[in-house]
Amino acid sequence: MMAAAAKNRSVFAIVVSIAVVVAVVAVGVLVYFMNRTASAPAEAPAAGVVNEETGAIAIGDGDQTIDEYIDFMCPICNQAHEAYGDTITEQIESGEITFNVHPISILDRASQGTEFSTRAAAAAYCVADDNGDAVYPFIDLMFRNQPAEGSTGLTDDEIAGYASDAGADGAASCIADGTYKDYVTERSSVAVDDPDLQGPNGFGTPTVLVNGEMISVTMNADADLVANLD
Repeated sequence: MMAAAAKNRSVFAIVVSIAVVVAVVAVGVLVYFMNRTASAPAEAPAAGVVNEETGAIAIGDGDQTIDEYIDFMCPICNQAHEAYGDTITEQIESGEITFNVHPISILDRASQGTEFSTRAAAAAYCVADDNGDAVYPFIDLMFRNQPAEGSTGLTDDEIAGYASDAGADGAASCIADGTYKDYVTERSSVAVDDPDLQGPNGFGTPTVLVNGEMISVTMNADADLVANLD
């Protein structure tokens, strides 16, 4: 009986050891895949007008550049769009500039949990994927119909409607799926931490650069933009 008991204890010890090894391996595999997922880059838009590394959507093909970081929930971004829009359009059409739009999300907190800023920025990339020429009209429509801070923002269907009105009829499923939400989150994090994009109070929107140099946003297109072009 003692020999049998000893044998049973040995078998039990072996079973426990195997279980421990299996558990350790399982945890290791889980950690590996979690780390791999966390470090994997988000899916970037395949559109030729999108710079995957910077997240900029290029409008125009001029040698000089104006870059603007926008959040579709940001009321000052709307003001800047109204103040600069005509001048930027003229500069694009004359072939002087490439206008690089950076749709980002820093105001999700202002849409009652609907992540409007992220969804809207991701939609801009969907529009770029479907029709690059529709990006600027889409931005214009989004600002003309900008929801108030603290509201729930626009629904995906409403955003898709403005995309269609702008000329991106095929963007609806991409918008509904939130295809580029992770990419927006990734690019927003990079922008917030970029030392070259810091204002007096850190990063904010709109942030505007002319030929790579950040400018003060005074809403005077001639002083802010034209005077800083070569």
